[in-house]
Amino acid sequence: MTALELVVYALLLAVAAASVWRRPVVALYAFVVGLAVHNAAMASLYAAGVRGSTLTAIAAWKEILLAVALARVIRKAAAERRLPFRPRVVDALALAYGVLVVVYALIPQSALGGVADRHAVALAAKHDLVPVGAYFLGRSLLLDRTELRRIGWTILGTAAFVATLGLVDLYAVPIGWWRTNGVVDYFHKQLGYDYHGTGENPKVAGLPENFIYNTGSEQHFLRRLVSTFLSPLASGYLMVVALLLLPRRRVALALAALAFAGLLWTFSRSSLLALAGALVLLALAARDWRPLALAAAAVVVTVGWAHVFPAIGPTGHWTKADLVYQQKVAKATTAPTSGNALSENEPSLREHWTSLKDGVRTVLDHPQGFGLGNVGQTASRTGTPIKAGESNYTEMGAELGILGSVLWIAWGLALLVSLWRAGALRMAAAFAAILALAIQTDVIGDPWVAYVVWALAGTCLHVRLATKEDRAVPSAA
Repeated sequence: MTALELVVYALLLAVAAASVWRRPVVALYAFVVGLAVHNAAMASLYAAGVRGSTLTAIAAWKEILLAVALARVIRKAAAERRLPFRPRVVDALALAYGVLVVVYALIPQSALGGVADRHAVALAAKHDLVPVGAYFLGRSLLLDRTELRRIGWTILGTAAFVATLGLVDLYAVPIGWWRTNGVVDYFHKQLGYDYHGTGENPKVAGLPENFIYNTGSEQHFLRRLVSTFLSPLASGYLMVVALLLLPRRRVALALAALAFAGLLWTFSRSSLLALAGALVLLALAARDWRPLALAAAAVVVTVGWAHVFPAIGPTGHWTKADLVYQQKVAKATTAPTSGNALSENEPSLREHWTSLKDGVRTVLDHPQGFGLGNVGQTASRTGTPIKAGESNYTEMGAELGILGSVLWIAWGLALLVSLWRAGALRMAAAFAAILALAIQTDVIGDPWVAYVVWALAGTCLHVRLATKEDRAVPSAA
């Protein structure tokens, strides 16, 4: 079966690559839709018996399409002997950051104090460089407003689909199905993650911990919307971006309502607050009070939902092995805990804050960095001691040193300011939300964000967006 699967995959990939070579913008549509269902598709293939290097090759479709699209725009630039865009400071920062990643990938780990192996270094290099490649692809796509509207509708439609499927799953599919449908083995055996969420037993790892919300009850837990992303956080990021790029049409409101419902059921408080903050930024940039009113409503909903969701949210029941593991963890934890979603002693909030503080301390104590592969998801997957995690900013510092962290922050802020100045206010708001979320989580560890958001940000810097009429009427932008 392996040979047949690879032949079918190669044919499909060849068709996609040919379409991308003909029109590189096709890659962006493929990323928007394909990466939204990527994890679910890969887990399904694993459950069907497609595993190991075969599944790894299939999962590489996104990197291959990005490489084909970049090769196409590079070839065109070489033939015309000019860049498809006028270089700016933000481009120089992106290039400098990318070069630094490559340099650190070549420096021996022993010289920096890191212990990551070659596999970990390769994974980390891909993790860090994908936003750079996606950004420069976006910079090279000279899209007009009509094309950007199509992309906006594609993102909204994808978000509505993901939300609908996730909501149906929460109330129609028991949590027991998730424990046995192959997702656990896909994450543990194929990707290498060591999760200890519900469903764990002495012989089998568990689901990702964030699949559920632990209220402290020994009888049940709350389920969170994971949908095709197999992650409430990644699902929430899609919803936030879709809502901020919402097309200005009445028909879009129904899809937006589904996306917002999906965001609520992810129970991602950080995503809701990032949405509110981005709306405030949009109100200031557009000099329009309406986004400010929506931001206030989002804050009220966030606070209210934190109290309401535990009472009405879909529930699941712990297994005996779950309770044994929790008791073991509780005995090793001396800090007070609370099931209140807004309490400073709530385990998830406290863990994010502790991880951020520890990461900052690590960067200051080791300013040269430990090298690629020693932080976050990459270290977790490869069994490497984790020097920093949770925050993209501390992860960059722990890998690439203070210089790497500064370049990453400078590039992000320069890109945000450039979007604002170009008149791409909705994209600026969406990008600001992602930058805010990166403070307490690894946003570019979610391929949808790394490929789509950075490519769109690069695309929206094009001068065609900043017409005189847009500058005269900011709210219309």
